Amino acid sequence: MLKVKAILFDLDDTLFDCYGLLVEAARRRAAKAMVEAGLPCTEDEAYETQLKLLEQHGPRFDVFDAMAQMHGMPPSLAHVALAAYNSEEVGDIQPFPDVPETLAELRSQGYKLLLLTSGVYARQQKKIETLRLAPFFDDILINDAETGEHRDDCFQDLLTRHHLKPDEVVCVGDRIQSEIKSANSLGMITVQMLHGRFKDLVPKTELEEPDYKINRISELHYILRVVNRRNKGAEPRVVAVGGGTGLPVVLQGLKDLTSNLTAIVTVTDTGRSSGRIRSDFRVLPPGDMRNCLVALSDSSQLLNDLFQYRFAEGSLEGMSFGNLFIAAMAKITGSFESAVRETSRILAIRGKVLPSTYDDVHLCAKLADGSLVEGEVAVRRPGKAPIADVFLTPADVKANEEAINEILRADLIVIGPGSLYTSVISNLLVPAIPEAIRASKARKVYVCNIVTQAGQTDGYTCAHHIQAIERYLGERVLSAVLVNSNVPPPAILERYRGEAAELVRIDDQLGTHRVQVILDDLVENLDHRRILWEKQDLLRHDPEKLAELIWNLL
Repeated sequence: MLKVKAILFDLDDTLFDCYGLLVEAARRRAAKAMVEAGLPCTEDEAYETQLKLLEQHGPRFDVFDAMAQMHGMPPSLAHVALAAYNSEEVGDIQPFPDVPETLAELRSQGYKLLLLTSGVYARQQKKIETLRLAPFFDDILINDAETGEHRDDCFQDLLTRHHLKPDEVVCVGDRIQSEIKSANSLGMITVQMLHGRFKDLVPKTELEEPDYKINRISELHYILRVVNRRNKGAEPRVVAVGGGTGLPVVLQGLKDLTSNLTAIVTVTDTGRSSGRIRSDFRVLPPGDMRNCLVALSDSSQLLNDLFQYRFAEGSLEGMSFGNLFIAAMAKITGSFESAVRETSRILAIRGKVLPSTYDDVHLCAKLADGSLVEGEVAVRRPGKAPIADVFLTPADVKANEEAINEILRADLIVIGPGSLYTSVISNLLVPAIPEAIRASKARKVYVCNIVTQAGQTDGYTCAHHIQAIERYLGERVLSAVLVNSNVPPPAILERYRGEAAELVRIDDQLGTHRVQVILDDLVENLDHRRILWEKQDLLRHDPEKLAELIWNLL
């Protein structure tokens, strides 16, 4: 049984090219009418003024009112212009090429198709007749711009007529400030058609944020496949906290089980491509965010491979394309937050990826010999004295409020796996993050690493890992700890010993932490094709095994 039962379409610039076929002619009519009503300029000048005002102020601007004021004309001039603009002239219009076929296929698949269009009644009716689209729809509602109801009431009327719940309906339109906003306010699934005057508008509020964006109506087939895999509103909310190469493994396994999945990612990285971008462009390090975005992506494998591509030569040697993309997007959109949001859309991710803070922050450590080191690279450097304590500079960073809200709303919080201090605990050092985890009603599970990491956890047992987490999170907060029980072949362990790493041992101290310990084989099958998150590591957690254990905790 389909989750989505109906699709509600807008008409103009959604099913046909209103902007290209009709808008210019409408502006010409409005220019002519204003000049005939006494506007002191030529028709060409009146037309050019419209374009100039729209370019300066955007499509939300009341152009005709402004033109009347510019020339000291009465407000009635705007009414004359609007009447001409919205006249019943339609001309020879055609639907977008893929529209008839797509609508026919959707009906054959059992979807109820609804059409809601607003404007001058006779003109909108004539458009529908000319486009020959009426036979495809189960119901058509034309809302007269002058005497009709509020759009929200029209939506509600259609839902009532057809006994539909909002989350059973996908709304498709081009205007985020209009049909997308109304549909979001009612709880529908929203899809923006990127065509016409409004395609480049930036949402002013969360209600203007569409769930999906498309360039062609035929792309709805893909959107519906994604949506129908989900159970919006009823799925458990899962938050995964970490970074590095461990967090993407968790996300990769869980994304097929819930769409209410949020990754909270550390932003203290100073190494490799992320470090260079952080230094050169003054943006947050994008590497860990990029890995999580790709892990949650529902896009093509080619696009995912592109985001993971690392240049091997020239001046860009060692630089990740995905990191450059996110940095460029931050410059274009004006913020790292917007860059992640737009990249999430491009990759069609399931869930959210959020930094634990948007502040420029560095990880520091006090070592056992009393010395201090600053920067993530220095903190994880092998061969130094053991880590005694870690902290952030500056210390008064502000937590990402959206991350805090997701933690508080979660049903399950997963911490780790990953580099203990630089990927996992670095998030717990952000003020308000550990407090929110402690306050959340969610079950909290820590995924212990399989092997130690030189420079961070030399000689650490499983109990040592838990002790470190509890030091910064608090005692008796964790509900469970997942621990690997698989002992790999000696040849593989020998390779790790060559890098000063050992299998994380299960020792007698494990039982002193008063937390449920779940032992299982969590190692990924080395014979299968694997997605490697940057590092060519041998022993990793298996995404599916991990996801199954985590899910069982719910």
